[in-house]
Amino acid sequence: MPIKIPDSLPATATLEGENIFVMTEYRAMHQDIRPLNLLILNLMPTKIVTETQLLRKLSNSPLQVQVELLHTLSHVSQNTDATHLSSFYTTFDQIKDRKYDGMIITGAPVENLDFTDVDYWDELCEIMEWTKTHVHSTLHICWGAQAGLYYHYKIPKYDLGKKLFGVFPHTVVRKRSPLFRGFDDVFYVPHSRYTENKLEDVLAVPELQLLAVSEQAGVFAVKSQDNRRFFITGHPEYDPDTLANEYFRDVNKGIDINVPANYFQDDDPSKPPLVRWRSAAQLFYTNWLNYYVYQTTPYDVRDI
Repeated sequence: MPIKIPDSLPATATLEGENIFVMTEYRAMHQDIRPLNLLILNLMPTKIVTETQLLRKLSNSPLQVQVELLHTLSHVSQNTDATHLSSFYTTFDQIKDRKYDGMIITGAPVENLDFTDVDYWDELCEIMEWTKTHVHSTLHICWGAQAGLYYHYKIPKYDLGKKLFGVFPHTVVRKRSPLFRGFDDVFYVPHSRYTENKLEDVLAVPELQLLAVSEQAGVFAVKSQDNRRFFITGHPEYDPDTLANEYFRDVNKGIDINVPANYFQDDDPSKPPLVRWRSAAQLFYTNWLNYYVYQTTPYDVRDI
């Protein structure tokens, strides 16, 4: 899909170099269609990496998508240049009167904290409440999914004791779900987290539907009955080297960490990763955007 983003955003050159269709603002203005308005709340410290990963996955359909990037005011990013934030990001007070066809809330490396101990928790709660009336469909990723399940449905997270780390096989529970249309019987997704949601907690909430699970990684995909909220516990958008970078970073810090499962060839960190999740990841984001945003959002965004 042609993504409408600022010409000078760092992700633009990266995506164009990968032969991904990135539409200039000038060309987008001269197309006689309404673009989908998509908001990404980027909670990750490595914002440029995360925004590039997500934009890559939102880039392979005929739809035109206008993407805006959002960051929290109640947390000062230590890993992203302030100029980048001021140039390409907006804040909630600037957009809270607008409506969006879709929204993505990313994960964040704060899962070992209680939700209420996260310094931007109150602001995040305000944003999640706002999505009920201002966003047609919201996708929550990893810790963002745990935060959303807790805020909307009071589903707690639990400490795993040891980091769940690697690329794990998954199966679809609801075979006819459009979100997983075209998926193989078994598909792979990267995970990197210390906490989990329990299957029984999800099944106890009538407003939720369990969509996909993993024997090793547990609950993967859940949605609300009205298709307004989606929650995934893994990172299908990860780059080939994301888990490797994380692994070697922790090893260099002296942290006791397992080699990520099913990731390096022969599970040998001296060998390159074997990417087995790319096609499923692309299909996942395309399906969400097509079936749960484009196909059902009102033509007039004011009707959301």
